Amino acid sequence: MSVTAQSTPHTCDGCLDRREVLVRAGLVTVGVAAAGVLAACGGSDTPSDDAPAAASGGALAQVSDIPVGGALSAKDADGKPIILLQPEAGTVVALSAVCTHQSCTVAPDGDELVCPCHGSVYDLTGANVSGPAPSPLPEVDVHVSNGAVLAGKA
Repeated sequence: MSVTAQSTPHTCDGCLDRREVLVRAGLVTVGVAAAGVLAACGGSDTPSDDAPAAASGGALAQVSDIPVGGALSAKDADGKPIILLQPEAGTVVALSAVCTHQSCTVAPDGDELVCPCHGSVYDLTGANVSGPAPSPLPEVDVHVSNGAVLAGKA
């Protein structure tokens, strides 16, 4: 003789069935993944620790901080990322550090400027070397006064 347990249906107002739980979990996962992709492809409004921000009306950097034949990450007076270059002693040129592909911030890497997001590479004149960037980095107006690099034309 066997005993059969009689089941009673479980009723719960506001409970989710298995399918609804999986659907909602999938939507959350897709949302988190999309946010991650957008964060990786977008520029950052927060200053990085390796790029000093210019004080209002102050110097962007000292010429002595920029290696001759090299580059230095900095921020302009508005807090936007720039690259300061010193192609020859005493001559300073500035480029926007915003990648022309999807606005990530490029950084000096030896004798190149490299975008960490999608691999665009520029030379120290801002010209495209490789990667998906569609155009060169635009110049930014700077001038030198008393050994300091200042925003704008002299």
